[in-house]
Amino acid sequence: MTTISVQGLGKRFGSSTAVRDVTLEVPSGAFVVLLGPSGCGKTTVLRMLAGLEEPSSGVVRFGDRVVADGDRGHSVPAEKRGLGMVFQSYALWPHMTVRQNVDWPLAVAGWSRSQRSARVSEVLQSLEIDHLADRPPAQISGGQQQRVAIARTIAPRPEVVLFDEPLSNLDARLRVETRAELGRVHRASGATSVYVTHDQIEALALATHIAVMKEGSVEQFGTPTELLERPETAFVASFMGNPPAVLLSGHVARGALVHAGVPIARVPAGVPALHAMYRPEEVALDGEGALPFDVVESTPSAGAHLVTGHIGGGAGTGARVTVVSRTQAEPGSATRLRLPDEPVAFFGADGERLRAGS
Repeated sequence: MTTISVQGLGKRFGSSTAVRDVTLEVPSGAFVVLLGPSGCGKTTVLRMLAGLEEPSSGVVRFGDRVVADGDRGHSVPAEKRGLGMVFQSYALWPHMTVRQNVDWPLAVAGWSRSQRSARVSEVLQSLEIDHLADRPPAQISGGQQQRVAIARTIAPRPEVVLFDEPLSNLDARLRVETRAELGRVHRASGATSVYVTHDQIEALALATHIAVMKEGSVEQFGTPTELLERPETAFVASFMGNPPAVLLSGHVARGALVHAGVPIARVPAGVPALHAMYRPEEVALDGEGALPFDVVESTPSAGAHLVTGHIGGGAGTGARVTVVSRTQAEPGSATRLRLPDEPVAFFGADGERLRAGS
């Protein structure tokens, strides 16, 4: 198995910077998800790992081997990096059967006929598509085609596998089913995997580690639990979780953070906090609470309701937050929010988490 080391990776397209100073250490056998909104640079990073884009700066190593060095203009061709890649589109050869699609990369790699036959049967069975072996791609469903694409990628036993939003073309049910298969295949293969998505449900279901990206940079890298329980920036706190953390900004007056005209939290002396973070399940809908709240929607979820609305602004102009409530709230109604006595964390003007005593 192979580690992946990324140091100071950057990519410019003319005067535009798509990726800046990305540094990651991916452990051997890990399943790392690059997660972030559209345009944050995650696919560009993946393409540089794959050898489909040359970095403008920084170094990429697979194990001890340098596969790209932007500062020296060195880049190993994609076909010589010893990796497999699953794309958003299935990209199957339409004139070949399922078996032939999976067999082809093995033949190109010089496997013997008997080795290829055994390996093709193994991966088709592992993905539960062996009964489709003699059909052309046009005669199987989209979910089945994506499984064939995955089988073709893992058949040569690559030590590194890259995934570029492979489930985005599937419907909701097939996404869940194929996601489970991906996780099982990864655990069985042990390959070091890097997966791009904007869907945090996919990320949390699959990842051993997540790199949350924003505007070409990595905001935080860690395990899913670390990112959910201890976000290091306001962006990560607002992006991770379903629903994400409740973040309330404001100004400091007389030792308190004031939001919508209401003092909501004591601020340590000398700390210019601009954001207070609360867990959405700890913020209560309460008619006697301090903050006025206009309900926009209420969605049933696992025995509770995800209630979204605006705080104190009226006509949808205040901060929009989502809380977890045991009771339903009618869209269009007005109520109030009761906050815990203390926030979980404070974030400063730069969005960085403030440390105790700072």
